[in-house]
Amino acid sequence: MSGANGTVTIDVEVCKGCELCIDACPPRVLTMSTAVNHIGYRYPELAPGCTGCQACQLICPDFVFEVFRAPRAAVVTS
Repeated sequence: MSGANGTVTIDVEVCKGCELCIDACPPRVLTMSTAVNHIGYRYPELAPGCTGCQACQLICPDFVFEVFRAPRAAVVTS
């Protein structure tokens, strides 16, 4: 995706594997792991292409996401 300019951190040890973030992600860069965390749940993993849209963060009931976006370049007009 050409608009990719964000990333997220995921607190995998807090995730309860509800998978709400998977369907909420517009660029479809989240997938569920095959591994499990210390409480026995699969957790989301991030692939390249995150746009920093915050959909995952907004829908997550366990607050496992922290979203970061790259600053936009200033547009110079003459």
